[in-house]
Order: sequence, then C-alpha cells, then structure tokens
Amino acid sequence: MHHFRGMAIPMQITFHGVDQSDALEARILEWADKLERVYDRVERCEVVVEAPHRHHRQGRLFHVRIHLHVPGSDIIVNRDPGPDGAHEDPYVAVRDSFQAARRQLEDHARKMRPEGTHHEEPEHARVTHLDGSGQWGWLETGDGRRVYFHQNSVLGGIDGFSIGSEIRFREEAGDQGPQASTVEPLGEHGRHVLPPP
Repeated sequence: MHHFRGMAIPMQITFHGVDQSDALEARILEWADKLERVYDRVERCEVVVEAPHRHHRQGRLFHVRIHLHVPGSDIIVNRDPGPDGAHEDPYVAVRDSFQAARRQLEDHARKMRPEGTHHEEPEHARVTHLDGSGQWGWLETGDGRRVYFHQNSVLGGIDGFSIGSEIRFREEAGDQGPQASTVEPLGEHGRHVLPPP
C-alpha cells in the first residue's frame, strides 16, 4: 500500500498479485492529475492494480479498480480485462480505467452544477466549524443558513481560516444540501456586513 501526500488529490495505490512498479505508479499519478482538471472536488482516489489469474489462451491480464471519493456519490470503475488481450499490458489497463473514470467524473460534475442552483453574485458568510483534519467545514450565512465547504473549494487554501473568519462564497446544490463551489477569504478591506456572533 502506498500513500502520496504531495498530490492535490490524496492517493492510495495498491498492488495485488503484481510486483510494485515505480514507473506504473508514476503513470497512475499522471492520470489522477488529469482527473483533478475535470473536477476539482475529488476528495480521495484509491487505485488497485491486480492480476487475478492467467487466461488459458492469453497471458496475464491486468485488472484495475478505481474508487473516487467525491461529494454526493462515489465513483467506482471496476473494469474486467477485455477479450482482446489488450490488458496484458498494465499501462493499457490503467489508461482504459482512468478514461472510464474521467467520463463518469464529467457526468458527475454536470449533475453537481445543475442550471440555476448557484447564486450569480457571491454571498457573505462566516466560518462556524472546521473539522480536525482541516479538510472541510461549515459556513453560516447572514440569514442563518448552514453551507458545507471543502478545502478544494477555497481560493488560496484553507490554512488561514479560523472560526469566525468572514468569507465570500458561491453556492451550488449538493446531494446532502447546499455547498460552496468557491470560497474566498475577505481581506482587511472587505465589506464586513454580518452581524457580530
């Protein structure tokens, strides 16, 4: 099991019945980086590469499973080796699986941004909760609504946030309720229009 903390998307790569390969890991990381350009709210990516058994007419066929943790519902690609023997090459198996994941992620991104569900103008809010790992939190708007946000939505990073920080955000509809699509900290000269807590 391998963890890569330098990636924008937390990664876990596991090899089952296959020798670990630095070159294959590097290719997987390249494909994962492309997914982030499709949808920047992927919270975690788990990849399993395995060679379950030898086919009696072909050599060893590689099987790649991808699990993307995203707001709403997770995306799982679990492709069986094709009948043409193309997946005797692990790089082809990885490519095909990530291309399938990309198509599903594009569909998911469209569903998460339906027409008319986000405000055209940014709203003001205050940070009311930050989780212990610093990955997500809650905002409270001036009219008392609670809105979820993830670190991937924060312009400039979440490190400068604390409880009570005032921000500007754009809202979209998530499966679990309203969520922020972008969050921007208010600078010293921002308009502090919220009443004191």
